[in-house]
Amino acid sequence: MPGGCSRNTVLRKPHPLYAERGEGCTVTDVEGVRRIDFSNNMASLIHGHAHPQLVAAVTEQLQKGTAYTLATEAEINYAEHMNRRNAGFEKIRFVNSGTEAVMCCLKAARAFTGRAKIAKAEGAYHGSYDFAEVSQTANPGNWGEARRPTSVPVSRGTPASVLDDVVVIPFNDPARALAILDEHADELACVMLDLMPHRIGLQTADPEFVSALHQWSQANGALLVCDEVITLRTSYGGAQEHYEVTPDLTAMGKMIGGGFPVGALAGRAEVMDVMDPWAEQVLFPHSGTFSANPVTMVAGLTAMELFDPSAVEKLNTLAEYTRERIREAICIADVPACVTGAGSMFRVHMKAEVPDSYREAFAGSEEVRRVSRMLDHLFENGIIMINTCSGALSTPMTETEIDTLAEALLAGFRKLRSQWT
Repeated sequence: MPGGCSRNTVLRKPHPLYAERGEGCTVTDVEGVRRIDFSNNMASLIHGHAHPQLVAAVTEQLQKGTAYTLATEAEINYAEHMNRRNAGFEKIRFVNSGTEAVMCCLKAARAFTGRAKIAKAEGAYHGSYDFAEVSQTANPGNWGEARRPTSVPVSRGTPASVLDDVVVIPFNDPARALAILDEHADELACVMLDLMPHRIGLQTADPEFVSALHQWSQANGALLVCDEVITLRTSYGGAQEHYEVTPDLTAMGKMIGGGFPVGALAGRAEVMDVMDPWAEQVLFPHSGTFSANPVTMVAGLTAMELFDPSAVEKLNTLAEYTRERIREAICIADVPACVTGAGSMFRVHMKAEVPDSYREAFAGSEEVRRVSRMLDHLFENGIIMINTCSGALSTPMTETEIDTLAEALLAGFRKLRSQWT
């Protein structure tokens, strides 16, 4: 395996550490070390590890089979549940990853509008589809002027035609964003938006910004696509509940699989029907060998039924306690750091000012070094984090785990303090 693994998120020097088992909000590695898991497989495990009801539901389905070239009742049951969680989810299709969900949203938008170009916010991560990943790793050496961000490739060899078809706009800057969109008004199939983009700093989208993009899309025949692969966990019906807009399409993934690979796209019936195989002209033929496999459907439905409004509120309240404890640690240590996030997520930045855009959130070499040292300190003290010093809570967590995190962060900030003086 290149690098010794199949995904870069598990890399550590000199080699990855290997998990033996997970239980609740902890993971034990093959050497017997147990750690509190604030990563939860990159925010996908809303109920932590090996939840008894999930294990029981999946075990029952495994005894019946894992996949067939037949539809299953499990798919219908889960589709009905997801449709009820959000009035904007008029129709839904299941796929196998968040990347695939975003890809299908973009292809559906193109099929519906007959246009090729898409717009996205600078720095936003939307998976590994060529068009979706543009400018997610832009840096001061190639990102261009703030008023007109450059379309920057992630992978070497990305076709120039891909870059030409992706319009990059600044996050939370409606005036500049609309000025750029206006230049492509008759070419854009959609505007794609993450309402709390992780790589932009895990800062929520300003309502004025979201409203402006929604109104522009409606006025210019484009669609508004929301990427809620991560942010769906912030509310019962997703982060979009906090805005006075209804996206045309929403991409989902991560937690809706109950611990198994999953993706889904849902939205306005008229738009989703571009995938209708019974239409006189099928605008977007779509299939997938493992899409809506019954194991994922059963696991996902069980997980989402458990994540009811009461569970959402309880976890979000715990997350607010988390962010407050982190602010206290920053204050006590007297270091220029800050914390962002909403719902059940948080991110620690090694800078004093809360970032509101990708360029403000961008970490220079010194900040990268501080984050790396903090992550190593936390890992050595029994805590697993996402590699940007971010965390996603799970329902088995209590204030006890949060207090442990806060104490470890305080000790880490004190170790790092000399680097800021």
